[in-house]
Amino acid sequence: MNRIEILRKNIDEILLNMSDVEERRCAYLHLYGVAQFCSLISLKRGENAELAVMAGMLHDIYSYAKMDTKDHAHKGAILAKEILSSLRLTNDDETKIICDAIYTHSEKEIVHSDFNEILKDADVLQHCLYNPMLEIKEHEKDRYEKLKLEFGI
Repeated sequence: MNRIEILRKNIDEILLNMSDVEERRCAYLHLYGVAQFCSLISLKRGENAELAVMAGMLHDIYSYAKMDTKDHAHKGAILAKEILSSLRLTNDDETKIICDAIYTHSEKEIVHSDFNEILKDADVLQHCLYNPMLEIKEHEKDRYEKLKLEFGI
């Protein structure tokens, strides 16, 4: 079994423990939607797609595992490191790359490393394309417009 599927099994176990069915549905849609957009964006930009997908799958795991969104990016990076270490899926450098992207993914107004930007952009695409009839959040508008240009949408 490959690393993404091993991680997916672990994340599924966490999500299946969520008691609120609607929150569980949202968690699946969001985490795996962001992971797929991470794959698309990383392939287009020549970055590591496997690590990007793993970052996407883990980026909001703290919010869903703990049902707490306060400082979720920073706390989520810690939880992601624990998960990756316990599963022994990544080496230290890969873990740092993934966790750094998770740590900064809520800082949409700041530009970070090319890899970190993949996760932020994937998060924005999932938010904006989940239901294109909803109004785009103010802090995501600029990023979304740039992504539409990049992908010719």
